[in-house]
Amino acid sequence: MSTAPTALRTAKEVAERRAQAPHTSMFVRMLIRAAMLRRGRAASALLAMVVAAAVATAMMNLYVDVQAKLRSEFRNYGANVVIVGKSGQSLAPDAVTKIESALGPKTLAVPFAYAVARTKDGQSVVVVGTDFARARQLNHWWNVTHWPDAAGNSGQTLVGMRAAAVATPEHQAFDLTFQGKAIHLVPTGLLQTGAAEDSRIYLDQREFENWTGVAPTTIEVAVSGTADEVQQGMKQLAVALPEADIRPVRQIMEGEANVLNKTRATLYASATLVVLTSALCVLATLIGWVFDRRRDFAIMKALGASEGLVNGFFAAEAAALGVVGAILGFFIGIGVAAWIGRANFHAPVVPRFSVFPYVLAGSIAVALISAVLPIGLLRRVQPAIILRGE
Repeated sequence: MSTAPTALRTAKEVAERRAQAPHTSMFVRMLIRAAMLRRGRAASALLAMVVAAAVATAMMNLYVDVQAKLRSEFRNYGANVVIVGKSGQSLAPDAVTKIESALGPKTLAVPFAYAVARTKDGQSVVVVGTDFARARQLNHWWNVTHWPDAAGNSGQTLVGMRAAAVATPEHQAFDLTFQGKAIHLVPTGLLQTGAAEDSRIYLDQREFENWTGVAPTTIEVAVSGTADEVQQGMKQLAVALPEADIRPVRQIMEGEANVLNKTRATLYASATLVVLTSALCVLATLIGWVFDRRRDFAIMKALGASEGLVNGFFAAEAAALGVVGAILGFFIGIGVAAWIGRANFHAPVVPRFSVFPYVLAGSIAVALISAVLPIGLLRRVQPAIILRGE
């Protein structure tokens, strides 16, 4: 007699455990079973999603990394903002400090002061006072045989190629005079840029001011960031230095903007084309999936499954393809980006894991959009007609 109550209690316990168990386990099993029974179509849809995610990851990773590298390279071509005293007036002694305080520690500001001196033969030559350490850091593109010491040892100069022909043809020590005051200089290195710098003689700023009494009238600034960030930085500089004119170096800024815009357009166009092609492949696969499984969906509806539940189940299958495809494609895309960087740019491409959320969201969106038309076909499935074999 005790067997029946025991069996009853056992049945109740099992029923309670099943009621308390998460319903998601059955849902996941159905998803896995649907994929396993139709491995061919599932594999083709998954492959399309992986390809789309891999291409998007590679393109986005390349763009973000190339963008950073291009900005770094453009900074090597000199300043992108020039600050000049109004009406040729000298800038404040603390102007460099104000600039770096306003724009942050990554900003590089180099002061320049100008004077026209005369050689012992009476010929005129432009002499520039600057901070050699900052100038060297700013102008990596200058072709210099040897930079003067950063400490600014007495008389050390950097002489432009054309200025050397006037002041010191034999590259020996020479004398210059400014307003009757002479200075003895030693050419430490020769400078060649193909521009106005070739006609100048560069001298340590402090030594220049002691000799001429002329303070800097120009500061060249390398402002990091996008074009909008540079424009914002210029506005901050205008507030910090109201006595100066703030001018962008158009060649640098426009060249950087054009290169970045063309790079972005090319990469995004390629990625969009591949993603659209993959979306069409997923769409065709999901439509075939609906026709292959009409009887399964008809049985679900006949057993009481609502239209929303059936549609949600199919959308979940599509979203699951998007998630798995995004994860696999992301890691493949990182490898492809690294290979492209090595093969074409001869430089490593740093993996940008920050693009993964965008790849994941995009893959799910593509899968769900591709499922819209198949879900419309799914709504037309009539259980009575399908189960009768018509």
